[in-house]
Amino acid sequence: MPELVFFTGTMDCGKSTLALQMDHTHHQRGRGGLLFTQHDRSGSAVLSSRLGLTKGALEVNDDLDFWELVVEQRTNGRRIDYLICDEAQFYRPEQIEQLARLVDEMGIDVYAFGITADFRTELFPGSRRLIELADRTEQLQVRALCWCGKPATVNARVVDGHMVVEGEQVVVGDVGGGEEDALAASVVEYEVLCRRHYMRRMNSAAARSASLSPELLPFDLDLCPLPAPDLTALPEDDAAASTTRG
Repeated sequence: MPELVFFTGTMDCGKSTLALQMDHTHHQRGRGGLLFTQHDRSGSAVLSSRLGLTKGALEVNDDLDFWELVVEQRTNGRRIDYLICDEAQFYRPEQIEQLARLVDEMGIDVYAFGITADFRTELFPGSRRLIELADRTEQLQVRALCWCGKPATVNARVVDGHMVVEGEQVVVGDVGGGEEDALAASVVEYEVLCRRHYMRRMNSAAARSASLSPELLPFDLDLCPLPAPDLTALPEDDAAASTTRG
């Protein structure tokens, strides 16, 4: 039976590698398919893995209608048995519904790959709709690791070496010259962290700064303090009460 399957995990867990492997496996068995991606690390219209594997793909923009595209391709005689959809967290919810319709009404297998939550630990709209509609949601078994060695569960955004928890939901890292004005002169990167060090705003660069030795990272929680509360965000009376209690 055709399925809509959502393969998910943090960064560095091999989602794009698996997407490319699945495309190769299905193609070797004589099946026809299309590859899609959006905001890939290697640029537009390419699906790439951190292992160095790449393959051309169709770039998904906000105007793309998956249903109309597949109908057009099949009308022109192209065989389409499956779709590989990488970086699916960036797709619009309406596009996820189009993918589900292709499974139900055309019998096409759809394999979607993406992370579930952003650097603020909030679900991407595309991922939320996939979780709601997918026949299966599978967590990849390869677990990325935090700098402390524990399994990483959170994708953190790092700007100029400092972890941030505010900003636009979609900012592509490791590229230059294409960011928003506020980030144009900044180096934007992403790092996977365990929940404990995410909550303590302790990325690897901050951990090295706090370490007594540059060769060792601090595993003692006393060296990874919780961030101070932002009293400016409280009403004036509550801020004064918090200061008094402290």
